[in-house]
Amino acid sequence: MTRPFPALAAAALIACAAALPVPAAQLGDDGLHKAPWMHDTFKDLREDLAEANAAGQRLLILVEQRGCIYCTKMHEEVFPQPEIEKMLSEDYFVIQINMFGDVDVTDLDGTVLPEKDMVQRWGLLFTPTMIFLPEEAGPVPAPQAAVAVMPGAFEKSTTRHLLSWVLEKGYDGDEPFQKYHARKLEEDRAKN
Repeated sequence: MTRPFPALAAAALIACAAALPVPAAQLGDDGLHKAPWMHDTFKDLREDLAEANAAGQRLLILVEQRGCIYCTKMHEEVFPQPEIEKMLSEDYFVIQINMFGDVDVTDLDGTVLPEKDMVQRWGLLFTPTMIFLPEEAGPVPAPQAAVAVMPGAFEKSTTRHLLSWVLEKGYDGDEPFQKYHARKLEEDRAKN
């Protein structure tokens, strides 16, 4: 005689597991969130840009700091959204910079400084800050070469639209991000 209970219990457990939200990125030893779509590199931005291009991805520098509640918000509420996570995994080559870290970073102009000094050189004040680089960049500081810089935490649609706008090279067109975002919000409302 077979007992259906173990089979039903297993099916129920599988269904419950499938319904659980995607887990947020884990905290690393440095106190920063570590997501599977982040690349651990030597932080030579010239090499990272070449590697991103070779993979058909856009280089995105994500500057964060230990204990940043806005970084946590992004990692727990925004980045795990399926469409955003897919873009970050497939379309972007993301490297993380610790605002107060000591790991050497080589800027696009060859300047080598510890993370904390590079962040100061770049004039960044907020975390998280997302720096989007073009496919080709001259020997200048990264924020100077950037096609977009997003300081602070933003909600899901703003982040999703900015990721898309950069991929679509909206910065080369006549529609600034704010108008693109407003148009996309209207399109999103029309779908729902």
